[in-house]
Amino acid sequence: MGLVTEQTMPPSGEQHEISAGDHRAVVVAVGGGVRSFTVGGRDVVDGYAAERMADGARGQTLAPWPNRVKDGVWSWRGEKQQLALTEPAQHNAIHGLVRWLGWSLVDRSDSEVTLAVTSYPQPGYQWPVRVQITYALDAADGLTVTTRITNLGDSDAPVACGSHPYLTVGTPTVDDAFLQIPADAWLPTGEQQIPTGRQPVDGTPYDFRTARPIGDTEIDYAFTDLRRDGDGRCRLTLSSPAGSTVTFWVDETFPFIEVFTGDALPDESRRRRGLGVEPMSAPPNALASGEDLRVLSPGETWVGQWGITPH
Repeated sequence: MGLVTEQTMPPSGEQHEISAGDHRAVVVAVGGGVRSFTVGGRDVVDGYAAERMADGARGQTLAPWPNRVKDGVWSWRGEKQQLALTEPAQHNAIHGLVRWLGWSLVDRSDSEVTLAVTSYPQPGYQWPVRVQITYALDAADGLTVTTRITNLGDSDAPVACGSHPYLTVGTPTVDDAFLQIPADAWLPTGEQQIPTGRQPVDGTPYDFRTARPIGDTEIDYAFTDLRRDGDGRCRLTLSSPAGSTVTFWVDETFPFIEVFTGDALPDESRRRRGLGVEPMSAPPNALASGEDLRVLSPGETWVGQWGITPH
């Protein structure tokens, strides 16, 4: 019997392209992430090519926790939990359980696509959870992302959520871009990049409440005490000297935004090329600290929204 050759699959799995006017995005099955987002052919996110794996968590969905858990150790109602150390260099568990899973198509139209995945119980996290994400494009408002996490188990499940897009306004590096972060506090971190407290941004290199160039500032910190507009959204902006601007917003379910200038990325050509802007429903190490964790009863669903509006 002869060999049968199947069509090769891109590393990020099935590709789902959506569009609205001159807005176009590609959403992928691996990680339920957004691989690219362009307006009129101009990149709005610093994504990756179809023939490449996602690097630096680029565009991936982070659930049932975002960011790091120190040593992968936490406890739930008196019972110690040990997660796999998915960031071995720093001895942490990082970015949840679904970022490398293959997500299934739930629904799609020309301008909207919904994917979902189930994470089953495993060592360190004993609950089955279903994560569903909808990407919707609008020619005026840009990209709106709605994430739902449902507890499929028979006991209470602690959850948190995040995503990991990288923004670009066309500058060769982020150094020349102007950044505004309407946040009054930031979380300094220790050797394993686990928060050591909460400090006002006043008088620090991380006070971007008024837009200013990023310059050579290295950022990989969570910001909080977010200032919100009348609609409950916090809006971060990135702009170029040429006038291109991208607004990144989160609703009230996301009290933290991690900002990452990419200095630690393994691929030197990727460093400081795009700005990682990560909505987080809880801070780093939340499984261990309990801070802002949402505890879902059996069958309960958490819903959060964030989005990207190019100008």
